[in-house]
Amino acid sequence: EVQLVESGGGLVQAGGSLRLSCAASGFTFDDYAIGWFRQAPGKEREGVSCISRSDGSTSYSESVKGRFTISSDNAKNTVYLQMTTLKPEDTAVYYCAADRHDSLILKEYEYEYWGQGTQVTVSS
Repeated sequence: EVQLVESGGGLVQAGGSLRLSCAASGFTFDDYAIGWFRQAPGKEREGVSCISRSDGSTSYSESVKGRFTISSDNAKNTVYLQMTTLKPEDTAVYYCAADRHDSLILKEYEYEYWGQGTQVTVSS
């Protein structure tokens, strides 16, 4: 069974940091790109960052570039999203997802498997 489990969300003040984790199981992790998406109340889900498991290439949305860093731990089948200098507008439910085409495209339609999400709330 394919599973993606996010953790690490919480409440943080503006300017603070959080690290999200996405633990994957049930598929050949190395063949997929893993992406992070977020959805704020009343807004559409948007792509935040993704990483190619084949060569480690990364991609970021403009809104998080320079503040967020995506990385992976091969041995643990886990992808991380280090978030720094957090802003209230970063408040959202954050989801990780897996793309078997390893496309590095931050669009929902590229991703076949999704986690349940973890809430990130940034207070001003």
